[in-house]
Amino acid sequence: MNTQNKAQNALEDIKVSSKLKIATLWASFMFLYIYVDYFHLYMPGKIEDILAGKVFTFDISYVFLLIALIFVTIPALMIFLSVALPAKVNRWANIIIAAVYIPYMLFNLAGEAWAHMVFGAVVEVALLCLIIRYAWKWPSS
Repeated sequence: MNTQNKAQNALEDIKVSSKLKIATLWASFMFLYIYVDYFHLYMPGKIEDILAGKVFTFDISYVFLLIALIFVTIPALMIFLSVALPAKVNRWANIIIAAVYIPYMLFNLAGEAWAHMVFGAVVEVALLCLIIRYAWKWPSS
């Protein structure tokens, strides 16, 4: 085996930009966010509550659904915005939005929280903390 083949087959660590790291963290967060809500539907009585027009203690209305969609849209857009925004705006947007979502994710544990919800919330909060960390330590160059 010659040295040229060795170089082609060698494992290589490439430098990944802060923007890409943060965008992939938002994407991971979104998968969990959606799946935790989806699996919530499998809990006994939840479908009946939805059919009766209730989610937790809230009435299902067009305002409720709009607010719920806004809360899903923001992190979904952050996947793109983390790559597209200029670095200075990007950094602060990620820090602020991730910090706002931490208590929101923990609020979702209010009431009846099953193990899958607790696990999901712990991982979601960990991902949000990583977003804050990467944004905070963003290289200034």
